Amino acid sequence: MAVIRDVMPAFDLLQPTSAAEAQNLLQQHGDEAWVMAGGMDSFDWLKDRIKKPRLLVDLSGVEELKGIRATSDGVEIGAMTTLTEDCESSCNPKDYGVLAQAVSLVASPQIRNQGTLGGNVSQDVRCWYYRDGWPCYRAAGNICYADTPVGRNREHAIFGANRCVAVHPSDSVPALIVLDAKFVMQTAKGQQVVDAEDYFVGPEDDITRINMLRPGDLLTAIRIPNTWAGAKFYFEKVRDRNVWDFPLMNVASAIKLNGNTIQNIRIAVNAVSPRPMRLKPVEDAVRGKPANAIPARWRANSPSRARFRCNSTPTKIPLMRNLVKRAIVGAAQPETNGTQAAAAQTAQEATCRS
Repeated sequence: MAVIRDVMPAFDLLQPTSAAEAQNLLQQHGDEAWVMAGGMDSFDWLKDRIKKPRLLVDLSGVEELKGIRATSDGVEIGAMTTLTEDCESSCNPKDYGVLAQAVSLVASPQIRNQGTLGGNVSQDVRCWYYRDGWPCYRAAGNICYADTPVGRNREHAIFGANRCVAVHPSDSVPALIVLDAKFVMQTAKGQQVVDAEDYFVGPEDDITRINMLRPGDLLTAIRIPNTWAGAKFYFEKVRDRNVWDFPLMNVASAIKLNGNTIQNIRIAVNAVSPRPMRLKPVEDAVRGKPANAIPARWRANSPSRARFRCNSTPTKIPLMRNLVKRAIVGAAQPETNGTQAAAAQTAQEATCRS
């Protein structure tokens, strides 16, 4: 399916040195401008000549968008902070360890050195039909090539699909959701702060976007309150290979215990839906119950709600059930805090294990 193309299309390169200058440029040029953070997603689009912006706004010179800062009620991470710094910062290990664990599993060390947290949460979907220039719904066409009996869709959505079945690919997002993170955006109307789970847009609302950013908007920071600091954390990512691969599915949880009883919990999964999913029904079902008493055959969600046809995505149903169960039980283990209990678990093992 790979297509060999010409060199990158020509564009004007703009390199602002402040967030205000960057936003002014974006508002001035609107949808003609392409925002580039670390470039890991942008260069794929450009070198394949699928996206051909007239202007590219490079944020690498905007120092105020970089770094991790302690605040009165938590931490603030600049959108241009590299994933490596997110892994290694002294602000993360104990209080916000689930984010450090999630980010450490993104791609490879070389990519983490260049990629940014803002770019990771804002990257586009990874469907190969869409990224290879096929005229699908998301690309203003009238078909979803993946959602057919012969489509290649093992990595695609089982929940929330509406015409497009591509999933959001970020590893950091589920961790940010369970930490109750807030995304800070600069818009034409001023600063806007939204919950992490509300930052994302599904195809039922707008198939041309995956998040709230509109032309002229700029994601500047991610704030993590201390609400869940020091909780028991769990993160697990299932992928086909252990490096440089996107998730078949990932899960994050944060649990506060009273003895062995779940006092409060947040749990989120990604790569099962066009937008990341916080599992509020699951949280309600296990809150107030002993963490080690989750039934062996307990179901994270009913398969009857899944959206699949004659393809291989139904394997994600038992995979999701088992990952969510492990995220609850595993987070309650005494040795677990921001660590992954089964880092080397393969997709097949995770699916079959009861």
